[in-house]
Amino acid sequence: MTHIVRHAPDRVPATPAEFEGRSEGYAVDAVVDERGGAIQMGFRIAHLAPGGWAATHIHSFEESIYVIDGTLVIDTTEGSTALGPGDYGLIPLGMTHGLRSDAGANFAEMQAPLPRARFGHDTQFPASLPASVPQAVDVRDPRNRHFGHIDAASMDPAMQTQDRLAVSASMRTALLVYSGITVKMMVDSDLGADLSTMFMVQYEEGGFAGAHDHPLEETYLIIEGATEAAFDGSKYRLGPGDVAWAGVGCVHEFRNLGPGRVRWLETQAPQPPPRHSYRFARDWSYLENALAEEARENAT
Repeated sequence: MTHIVRHAPDRVPATPAEFEGRSEGYAVDAVVDERGGAIQMGFRIAHLAPGGWAATHIHSFEESIYVIDGTLVIDTTEGSTALGPGDYGLIPLGMTHGLRSDAGANFAEMQAPLPRARFGHDTQFPASLPASVPQAVDVRDPRNRHFGHIDAASMDPAMQTQDRLAVSASMRTALLVYSGITVKMMVDSDLGADLSTMFMVQYEEGGFAGAHDHPLEETYLIIEGATEAAFDGSKYRLGPGDVAWAGVGCVHEFRNLGPGRVRWLETQAPQPPPRHSYRFARDWSYLENALAEEARENAT
């Protein structure tokens, strides 16, 4: 399978197999996993009911988390952090952590490399961590190593001045803006990731990315608005809460038909190479036509 599309109403949440008997009120819809043909990443939409928890555990993969709504507390050996809507974080490979929520939370979990069912989903369970008083994410605190926050203002070029940014403006806080598209990095090597990335993408009305593919896997969680997406020629309309995945070599494109902008959370695994992370069909079609024209000229 080269792609997966899961619309929000079609989610089927269930307790993850590795957390059976080791959690309460914890359910996920595993959109991207081994069963769907993924090789590099797992991606799921998770829910913690009020008072829910997942036992202290360790993964042999990186895990990136983005909170959609509610409040999620992550307990680690470095303390407890409360994440609210728009907060995100990286759980490095091998970091001991647990999850809990007093009021309930919905959040995305991205895992790289792909958790394997035959190895217990690459998750182990040490002794429980002591729960400490959770601290809110403070992106200005230089001691903050694994957490951040993003919202609609973060995608506005006019809001990227030194006096408006929570983090001092630099090349590492810059927006990438092109063809009606805005990109803001979230989880990457700056936050300690080695195996994956997470970032926010925004299309203005008329924004368009032509047919292309990658030497990596991508997942898209629509946050705001709606987009027309095509995966290997199959077209879909994606709206808030919908998730799509493109495997290596899947030719895909996106177009914002409006009204208004569309914004989505995007993840990649493995991390993109320094060159040739995009292969645009139009460029190679141009070469094919140029070579054909050259052959015709040489034949005359």
